[in-house]
Amino acid sequence: MPLWQDLLLLGQMLLLPALSSTLQNSPSPATAAWAGPLHQFAPIWLALQSLLAMASGWKRRVRRPDAEAKDGGNAAASRRQEARFTPTLLLVCGLGLLAGAAAAALTGVAAIELGLALGLLLPLSLLALGLQYLLSFAQDRLEAEKEHAQFEHRMQERVTEMERNFGALAEQRLEQVTERERKRIAADLHDDLGAKLLTIVHTSESDRISSLAREALEEMRLSVRGLTGKPVHLLDALGDWRAEVVSRLGQANINAEWKSPSEDITHTLPARAYVQTTRIFREAVSNIIKHSGGTNCTISCSVQDGDFVVVIQDNGQGIPAELDGRLDRGHGMASMKSRAKQMHGQCLVESGPGWGTVIRLTIPL
Repeated sequence: MPLWQDLLLLGQMLLLPALSSTLQNSPSPATAAWAGPLHQFAPIWLALQSLLAMASGWKRRVRRPDAEAKDGGNAAASRRQEARFTPTLLLVCGLGLLAGAAAAALTGVAAIELGLALGLLLPLSLLALGLQYLLSFAQDRLEAEKEHAQFEHRMQERVTEMERNFGALAEQRLEQVTERERKRIAADLHDDLGAKLLTIVHTSESDRISSLAREALEEMRLSVRGLTGKPVHLLDALGDWRAEVVSRLGQANINAEWKSPSEDITHTLPARAYVQTTRIFREAVSNIIKHSGGTNCTISCSVQDGDFVVVIQDNGQGIPAELDGRLDRGHGMASMKSRAKQMHGQCLVESGPGWGTVIRLTIPL
């Protein structure tokens, strides 16, 4: 029912019993004469008003179901409240109709006694009705607060999910842009710089210039592979590294012993990791050829606890004593360690005069 109907009906329920009691106790015979009819017709009047109000509210809900659908939780709470409130209201209305009919049919002492009984019963019934209404209101308020908290929780979950999705989309977009830019740079290197280096290799009359151009071309191709290449199978990478290392050491009259894992490994290396490891191998071999003075070199490759481990050891003279404690400053050691760090690995160097140099590279797979 609308609020104004609730207030009007409640006001009459409180006012009519008080008015009836006041008229009965009035010293004026003319005023007291109104007490009897009021006792007889007040219950009927209140009962009929209550029934009409309930019928009006029910009819309005039947004709406007769309309003309840839009109202959502408030409509549901209103229905729960009316469901609890209606039985008691119907009981009071029924008692009022029955008492009013009996009061109208009786006369004399019986009518007076019934009027006195109604004077006590009606206020008590209205009090019970009011208490139930208050309890229903309090319960509905608690349920509404609970539903509101659940709604806020669901909204927070959705907001968190949306933020996570937007973050993932932003990262994906950034990765796509980065990949596209890498491919563009790689294409520029290959088409422009690569073509010019290849021309120098084939047209230069100087063997040294041709050799340097060939090395630069190989480095350029390696860089392009790191920018655009796909992951490399570890066995294929080991084959490439072995061929290059053994060939270069052999050309420098250094005996090379290569030890690699069995052929049943299935690990792969990202293209970038393959390029960085290749450059570490090249730097290490260059140091052995230029500075070690050794005649033998052992290269051991293995997979240990999910890491790819490379140990390069020579029998040369070792790093000079004047560089002791400052290994990172000479022979490209800083560059090798920096490349290993970029792959979340490490490169350790151990050396001493007279017992050669050991380079240990560890890369997580």
